[in-house]
Amino acid sequence: MIDIRLVREDPERVRASQRARGEDEGIVDAILAADEARRSSLTEFERLRAEQKSFGKQVAAAKGEEKAALVAQAKATSDKVKQLQASADTASEDLDALVRRLPNVIEEGIPSGGEDDYAVLETVGAPRDFAAEGFEPRDHLELGELLGAIDMERGAKVSGARFYFLTGVGARLELAILNLAIAQAIEHGFTPMITPTLVKSDVMHGAGFLDAHADEVYRLDDDDLYLTGTSEVALAGYHADEILDLSDGPKRYAGWSACYRREAGSYGKDTRGIIRVHQFQKVEMFSYCRPEDAADEHQRLLGWEREMLAKIEVPYRIIDTAAGDLGGPPARKFDCEAWVPTQGRYRELTSTSNCTTYQARRLGIRERDPNSEKGTTRHVATLNGTLGTTRWIVAILENHQQADGSVVVPEALRPYVGLDVLRPA
Repeated sequence: MIDIRLVREDPERVRASQRARGEDEGIVDAILAADEARRSSLTEFERLRAEQKSFGKQVAAAKGEEKAALVAQAKATSDKVKQLQASADTASEDLDALVRRLPNVIEEGIPSGGEDDYAVLETVGAPRDFAAEGFEPRDHLELGELLGAIDMERGAKVSGARFYFLTGVGARLELAILNLAIAQAIEHGFTPMITPTLVKSDVMHGAGFLDAHADEVYRLDDDDLYLTGTSEVALAGYHADEILDLSDGPKRYAGWSACYRREAGSYGKDTRGIIRVHQFQKVEMFSYCRPEDAADEHQRLLGWEREMLAKIEVPYRIIDTAAGDLGGPPARKFDCEAWVPTQGRYRELTSTSNCTTYQARRLGIRERDPNSEKGTTRHVATLNGTLGTTRWIVAILENHQQADGSVVVPEALRPYVGLDVLRPA
């Protein structure tokens, strides 16, 4: 959640963020009203509480009828204090509920609008001209079946729609992508992590995944646990309620996990192949850093994503995601989208988000304020970014295919795959 002081001190900035996201800006006025009600309740409560404390000495010194009157007055004051405390608690709960509904305030310069209103920042590489090469490209599923790499039919038989088996060279290719991602992360100082894929509700709430997109999440009702759609959730909860030492720079983790998404509302979209599925593997970068360093850290995460994309040798572009397509926690998000030849368009392979202090406020993650001589604490910033995932197989197969149905393995992946070329089974 955002800092309530920002709403008090610069409500127009918060309203502008809401407008850019296409969200209700009236919530800002509701928050300000709830904040005023809470502060008024607290002021009256504290005044009467101080008055109540003074009665103790007066009663002890009084005698007779005066004492009886003071005792009665003290009891009436005590009852009033309890009422005011209840009112203050209710006002605080109302304010907290409203603030938690407010998404993060976007960074300056982000395009307004929805899914199709992104800004293209850079295009890297050019799509292959398959017509000039004399053949029609096959899509990733046809290639996967020729190679004995993807089995959708048996995935559906075992688990239902949008499930699959990666078999033979398909499994080897996925493991190669993920191991290459972990190797790069270690090279750049990340701590590799195998994360839980079931988390408690307070962690899921804290990471911001049970707000607008709760219908995307799988829940185990009997255990009140949630299956995570990214290791970002577990890594965000890793330091919950802790005070971190960031004096030597950001804390960076690379989480490897299975990921689960219900894909609610995607009926009829990407039904062919493994672009939009319920389960996949991913290596996710996660960084805790000082708030003033977050924008620079965001660029570093994007740079490491670019480094990985260069290793798989596919054309891609970088987009600045529009405000209405951000989700609640990010203040800014960059997507790297690879060219998919058979679709004639770019599709997301990675994203990196700067969540500023939004998640850390919900999860109680702080540091000693380096600008304070009193040792006070402040919330840290959190960021995340994808280094490799199952969907990358789509881009690799389609962009590196040959006329005979074989696929050339990108050079960086060959030591992990153990093959230079994937050939039809």
